[in-house]
Amino acid sequence: MQLVNSFYLRHGNIRIKKILAVADGHIPRSGFLWNKFLNDFQVNKSHKNLVFKHQFLFLRIILDIRILLSKTNSQVMASKKYILLAGIICLLATGSFAQVGASYDVKDSSLIPSKRMPQHSEFLNGTYNFPAKPRNQWELGVKIGMLSVSGDVPAVLPTGGFGVHVRKAFGYVFSIRAEYMNGTAKGMSWQTANNYGRNPAWRTKYAAPIVGLNPANQQLVVYNSKTGAIIGPNDKAEPVYYNYKAKVQDLSVQAVITINNIRFHKAKTGMTIYGLAGIGASVYETMVNSLDANGNPYNFSTISGNVYENRNDTRDALKDMMDDTYETPAENESERRPKLGGKTLKPIATGGFGIAFKLSNRLNIALEDRITFTKNDLYDGQRWSEATLGVASFTLSDDSYNFLSLGLNINLGGKAVEPLYWLNPLDYAYSEIRNPRLMRLPKPVLPDSDLDGVTDQFDQEQTPEGCPVDTHGVSRDTDGDGVPDCKDKEIITPTYCQPVDADGIGKCPVPCPDSTCPGWGNVKQNCAQILGALPSVSFAKNSVKLSDDAKRLLAVVADRMRNSPGCNVVVTGYCAGNKVEQQRSWDRVNAIINYLIEKEGVSGDRLIFKYGEEGGDCDTVDVRAANEGEEGPNTVPAPHPNLRKN
Repeated sequence: MQLVNSFYLRHGNIRIKKILAVADGHIPRSGFLWNKFLNDFQVNKSHKNLVFKHQFLFLRIILDIRILLSKTNSQVMASKKYILLAGIICLLATGSFAQVGASYDVKDSSLIPSKRMPQHSEFLNGTYNFPAKPRNQWELGVKIGMLSVSGDVPAVLPTGGFGVHVRKAFGYVFSIRAEYMNGTAKGMSWQTANNYGRNPAWRTKYAAPIVGLNPANQQLVVYNSKTGAIIGPNDKAEPVYYNYKAKVQDLSVQAVITINNIRFHKAKTGMTIYGLAGIGASVYETMVNSLDANGNPYNFSTISGNVYENRNDTRDALKDMMDDTYETPAENESERRPKLGGKTLKPIATGGFGIAFKLSNRLNIALEDRITFTKNDLYDGQRWSEATLGVASFTLSDDSYNFLSLGLNINLGGKAVEPLYWLNPLDYAYSEIRNPRLMRLPKPVLPDSDLDGVTDQFDQEQTPEGCPVDTHGVSRDTDGDGVPDCKDKEIITPTYCQPVDADGIGKCPVPCPDSTCPGWGNVKQNCAQILGALPSVSFAKNSVKLSDDAKRLLAVVADRMRNSPGCNVVVTGYCAGNKVEQQRSWDRVNAIINYLIEKEGVSGDRLIFKYGEEGGDCDTVDVRAANEGEEGPNTVPAPHPNLRKN
């Protein structure tokens, strides 16, 4: 799109004539590199896969750059910012390999400065709860980046700049940083300017209207800025395109707040996010490019502008026409502001944020963006509004400048921990809770009011002193006659001699005098008759865990076995159609036998282990009395121990 804008000035009258010519323009579409980058950067928790992803990613970026170089010049220019962004993110991605471990040993006295040794001694002696703050390292940082001015003239990128800083942590969150920055900012407008009559960098080289008083009659008239005379009917305003090159330096002191190093689920972090704010001073010198190599004004009327969609074409045309000398000093504060080295000195306020990625305990890289507020409108060399042609009025806002940088930071200092903003203050507390080293633990108090050896919290019965009890604090009754062993004068009374009297002595029947009286007297019974029908244990589908009901049933089995010490029990599990069923059957039988042995005190040699049998319910384990002469192991190897268990 082309635009020609001219002004015809006459005494007392201003006539504006606009000539518009529209032509098709091409704005290249770019962004394919960024899309590929997002698709490739898939962070995998596996270190091996992560390395492969990074290698593949770098290869893709190289190929994409070669593709870009094969495009037209305009397409390459439009894609520069994507290449730069991809390179920066690739560099930051290397921070994912940083090792992250424990913070430091709070007992290490070599890390404590002498002024905090009293607190450290009290802490080690257990008379003070908080460890002394350790000596921490200084951070020295160097950075490169882009400086841009936010003002009345649009910025041109990329530009160059560098900075150095030193930083010291005074706590885990708060630190102080002193920073020096030196950079060059450039700008070029794609819109024409006509109200530059008060701007000393332009007014004597180009013709612009200036409204002022005629000293002869004290009437308002319009002057020609170039000639200084009252404009005549043939005078013509000359549009210009503002541009500038500003060299800026600043020195500032900043308070830095780290916002993510206090972690509840990780000892340390490999990345910190921080914000900063500070004050300082800035010096600047701004130049404009208003004359060609021969010292003549440019003919800006040949350049079309003022159309947003074609702003890049306008800038390209200006670059082709203009040299790069920036020979003319821009408007400045003159003698109304202090100078330093011949340059304007201004107090500043600054703020920003950054992200740092740890490479090692000594090195980290940081991506940071810092904006500086100047309360000055001349960093871009322009402060005059275009609102009313010929009338001097300032623009509404002051200039600020922005420094986007990528830096390498080095931690300096011996016998000191990392800067505290890389440490997690909760690490010591969590470590001490998990593995107490300095914690003063009270001696455990486990009351046992009946002195039976089972603490009250687990004791289910208050028994007389000296009375034997089981693991639940219940009086032992070996023969199951209802009289505790401590009162039983006949510890083992055969079942056929029960019930017994208060002293636990049974009344056995008189033996049969001869074989003619079957059923009389001492009739021998087998274990199935003695133990009776024992309960079966049911399991939830696919489960091998004993329910509370199952445990109560096994307690009944254990009681009967204690009352019948001569009888053994067979535990039988069913189903063996596949490996899963075989293993599940084994697990269930094993759970029952282990419970009887470990929780109920049944001797293991009285239990017989059988699993994978046929003819029963897969989710049921039968418990029965062993037949006379029936023997078997109480444990067998698991058939498929590597199968997952529920």
